[in-house]
Order: sequence, then C-alpha cells, then structure tokens
Amino acid sequence: MFIAGPASVYEFKLKSIDGEAFSLAKYKGKKVLIVNTASKCGYTPQYAELQKLADLYKDKLVVVGFPANNFASQEPGANSEIKTFCQKNYGVTFPLSEKVSVKGDDISPLFKYLTETPNPDFTGEVKWNFEKFLIDENGKLIHRFRSPVTPLSPELTKYL
Repeated sequence: MFIAGPASVYEFKLKSIDGEAFSLAKYKGKKVLIVNTASKCGYTPQYAELQKLADLYKDKLVVVGFPANNFASQEPGANSEIKTFCQKNYGVTFPLSEKVSVKGDDISPLFKYLTETPNPDFTGEVKWNFEKFLIDENGKLIHRFRSPVTPLSPELTKYL
C-alpha cells in the first residue's frame, strides 16, 4: 500500500524559539522563506538582510529562521540565547523556530521534506548555514538557494 508523503509544508508540527507550537499553515496566501540559521557563521550578517527582506515584502512574504548547529558547531546556544542574540545584534522580529537539525540521522521532518522535494533548482542535503527554501502561497517548495545567495539579491527577490 502506497502512503503519500506530506502535500505541503503546512502539514508539519513545529515549535517556536519560545517553545510554543506553531504551523506554517498560518501563512497561507503568502510566500514563506525558510532559512537554516546560525549565530557564529560567516553568513550570520545575513540576519540583517533577512529582516530587511521581511520588512520590505511583509504583505506577501514571511521569513522564518530555523537555527541549527549542524555545521562546525556554529549555533551552540540555547533557544533563549539565540533569540537574544538575533534581537540584540540584528533587530530580528521575524519568526524563529526552536533549534533543529537540518541534516543527518536526527534531521527535522520539515528539512527532510525540503531537501527531498523536487524543485527547479536542486535537491539533496543542506550543505551549510543560511540555505534558503522559498515556499509559494500554497505551501509548495518552488525554489532553493545555497548560502552565498543573499536575501536581497535579484536572484531571490525576482520571485517575490
């Protein structure tokens, strides 16, 4: 018997950085940019651009950060430390999830889905911090970007 996988990102149960349950389904009708983040990475300054992107496109896009410690232990802190760091250093107001794993045996089900779902760009495991997954207004993955693609780059914003 064939059992279908998730139809969209809306099917995943998530927890916010404050430990509260949330669903990406609350953003139906908007695009969602999912980003795996880290506080001690060369790409960490992208938090500033992610916030600016969230502000510029707030009527049609939601940025959601997913802190992860999968790469060179660049996100070692607890959720409360991560939240404080993001707010203090980058003025982050966009939603953050609790710390997750984005690869390996303990990969978050959401990131397993995101890395295996076909899209026009590429599939496969997350290679580093600040990879970006663009979700359409119906919860479907439509584009994926590697870490060097900055949030405000035309390569990304042309889809917004």
